[in-house]
Amino acid sequence: MKRILLWVLLAALPLIAADVNTFSIVAYDPVNGDWGVTVASRYFSVGAVVPWAEAGVGAIATQANVNVGYGPRGLELLRQGLPAKEVLARLLAEDQFPPTDGRQVAIIDRNGNIAAYTGPAAQTWAGDKQGKTWSAQGNILAGPQVVEAMGRAFEATEGELAEKLYAALKAGDEAGGDRRGKQSASMLIVRKGGGRNINNDRYLYLNVDDNPQPIPELRRLLDMNLGMLWQQKMGTLSSTGKTKEAREAAVKVAQYMPAANAWVTLGAMGLQSRRQGGGAGGFPQGAADGPQCAAAVRSTRGGAGYARAGARRRARTEIARGPGGQGIPQRTVSREVARAARPGV
Repeated sequence: MKRILLWVLLAALPLIAADVNTFSIVAYDPVNGDWGVTVASRYFSVGAVVPWAEAGVGAIATQANVNVGYGPRGLELLRQGLPAKEVLARLLAEDQFPPTDGRQVAIIDRNGNIAAYTGPAAQTWAGDKQGKTWSAQGNILAGPQVVEAMGRAFEATEGELAEKLYAALKAGDEAGGDRRGKQSASMLIVRKGGGRNINNDRYLYLNVDDNPQPIPELRRLLDMNLGMLWQQKMGTLSSTGKTKEAREAAVKVAQYMPAANAWVTLGAMGLQSRRQGGGAGGFPQGAADGPQCAAAVRSTRGGAGYARAGARRRARTEIARGPGGQGIPQRTVSREVARAARPGV
């Protein structure tokens, strides 16, 4: 009897390994030229399996009784110019690992066309829902309310694709998500030349592989990544003389990374602008004097725990030492740092 039970367990292992029971959303932003996928699951390292995307080509989520090969093969077909529906048909027809009726896949092509498939054998609740620029799908979910909530949140959220995707994932989780529980989450967004450093189309790729609360942890990583991207953009804009845009990027840095260097940057930029006779020139209305920047930082996650007194001390030192800080009276430096750090003190 024990031997029979052992054989049953061994036979079941490949099926357990193959099933990625999860909820995800693939989406397209025609304004910025972004394609993205975000996903969460009671499955270890879901980001190693489900999300696939290539800048200027499209995005794919492959899950449920997953054939991981749908990712690279699908991108290859999209690269050839095939529309999403034809790519989906080809993937299912070429699948050499039957049965295929437990697959779940969603595709967005370079033109924003969408195709999705939920096989009849995908474990319940399983299904998908589409909008103009997105497709939400999942299996072993608490119910259809999960993908419905994801779609509503995506469309109601303003801002760039990363924020819309995160809002959708969070809404799906709050609507019940994967009914087995939580373990991992991932977000992949591609944009031509949009990533950090040089020659990088991967705008961001974040993975929470094993965590009892993967969605909040994904938010923490997302804030860091977006802050770094805005910081890089701020430097590029500043070096090319686009002062107004650089200051607006600095406000974004402070939103996502409310640390001492963000305060220093805003305080120094406001000081430089006023010394040049420009007033707040280039900042959004009032941002150089604190209110808008402060409201943003006040609402930013982690801002409440920020040691503002210590940050102000470090900021005074850095501004006094840094480029353009030489010879500025200490009282002036303190006043300008206080302008940037005024709220919530």
